[in-house]
Amino acid sequence: MDQKEKLSDKVIMAIKNDIAGGRLKKGQKIPAEPELMELYQVGRSTIREAIKTLAISGILKVQQGSGTFVTSKIKDETLNQRLRRADFEEINAVRSLLEKELVRLACMNRTEHHLLVMEDLLVRRKAAIEANAEKKCTDADIDFHIAIARASGNSVLTDLYQSFTKVMRDFFSKREAQNIARFADSQPKHEALAKAIADRDQGLAEEITVNILNNNY
Repeated sequence: MDQKEKLSDKVIMAIKNDIAGGRLKKGQKIPAEPELMELYQVGRSTIREAIKTLAISGILKVQQGSGTFVTSKIKDETLNQRLRRADFEEINAVRSLLEKELVRLACMNRTEHHLLVMEDLLVRRKAAIEANAEKKCTDADIDFHIAIARASGNSVLTDLYQSFTKVMRDFFSKREAQNIARFADSQPKHEALAKAIADRDQGLAEEITVNILNNNY
C-alpha cells in the first residue's frame, strides 16, 4: 500500500467517525476540498480518493455544482468493526489499561493450571523465535497474553481483550521482518512477567507490562 492510499484510508476513517458521532448528519454537505485539505493536512488527490471511495460505498454523494453530501448513516457497528477503524494509538491506549488491570487480577487469581499454560506458551514462543517462524511466534505471543487474561478470572475483560488481540494480530503482520527481532528482545521480559504473576507480585508484573507496552512488544 502506497503513502497516498494510507493517507486516504485515514481520511475515510475520520469522515466515517464524524458521521457515526453525529458531527456530520445524513443530508448534510461536507466541507469543500480546500477545507478538508487543511483539516486533514493532505493533498487534493488524497481527499478526492477518499471521497470517491465513500461515494462508491454509498455513504457520500457527489453532486456536480452543489458539493458532496452525506447520504447514509454509519450503521451500528460491532466492537470488532469499531476497533478496526480506530487509530493504532487509540487501540494501544486501551490495550494498556486492559493489560495492566489483567496482570493485577492474574496475580491475585491465577491457578497452577494457568501458570502451566503460560509456561507452555513461552516455550512455544521461544521455539518459534529460534526457528524464525514469524506467524507461530505471533500466535504464541498473543495466546500468552490471552492466557494472562483468562488467569484474571474476569470473563468480561477476557472477552474484551480477545477482541483487541484481533487488531493487534493485524498490526504485527504489518511489521514483517521487525517482528522476530522484537519478539526475541522481549522474550526475557515475558518470562519475567510470568514469574511475577506466579509470585503474585502485582507491582513488578505491572512494571514489566508497562515496559512491554512502551516498547510495542
